[in-house]
Amino acid sequence: MEIWVNPACSKCRSALSMLDEAGAEYTVRRYLEDPPTAAELTEVLTRLGLEPWEITRTGEPVAKELDLGSWPKTEANRGTWIKALVAHPKLIQRPIITADDGTTVIGRSEDAVQSVLRRPADG
Repeated sequence: MEIWVNPACSKCRSALSMLDEAGAEYTVRRYLEDPPTAAELTEVLTRLGLEPWEITRTGEPVAKELDLGSWPKTEANRGTWIKALVAHPKLIQRPIITADDGTTVIGRSEDAVQSVLRRPADG
């Protein structure tokens, strides 16, 4: 299991605590220091079943600087959104947890974190 975290984020710390309490084995990726590539982000989006604008933190100052609110949310602009998230990883919603079986969730709620913990370890 891998979890993308920002250590300053309370939701990330909460998710890590839940994983620890469950005795889960996981790898921490501090995605602000080790940003995902466009290919990695595309894979995560596929697993989440979401579009890049659906995992974008639009309240961040850089989102306002880029004027993301005016960007079209269309398939034609998907690559532009992904490039922005890769260039500015702070825009990526967190924490993102990928279980060993490939199941991926945004672990902002206890239920979301629990959903990856309830999955069989052997897939």
